[in-house]
Amino acid sequence: MASVPEADPVAGLVDVPLPTPVSLWPETWPLRIAVTVVAVGLMVAVWQLLRWWHRNRYRRAALAELDRIEGEHDATSVPLALASLVRRTALAAFPRDKVASLTGVAWLAFLDRTADTRTFSEGAGRALEDVAYRPTPADARPLIRAVRHWIKAHHA
Repeated sequence: MASVPEADPVAGLVDVPLPTPVSLWPETWPLRIAVTVVAVGLMVAVWQLLRWWHRNRYRRAALAELDRIEGEHDATSVPLALASLVRRTALAAFPRDKVASLTGVAWLAFLDRTADTRTFSEGAGRALEDVAYRPTPADARPLIRAVRHWIKAHHA
């Protein structure tokens, strides 16, 4: 007896038609406008963040140098290094013709005015006025705190 080959049961099936692909772009105009506004808003926000990051790079550099100065063990050179750091930071942040000529009480008043504080004219920051001529303070931590606050908080 000869065997009859069986028919393939899958051969007679028809493929299920797939639905049309769904577009990721919204169908209605108000949603399209909303998506566009959000996308443009995100681009503007990223642009502003990058500009802010770039404008404040001098602050990050100054704070890194302040950390390095704070780690030094030679307490006699810390106030002089802090005075130099504050002067260079101010020259980076403000127009040179408004900062470079300031000395003494005018310099301390400028530091107080730009950081909304009284620490430099009435507190530990007075040591920056004539640090090269005055004996160094025994504890430089209040001066370091004042300088750190000024670097973080000053505004133009």
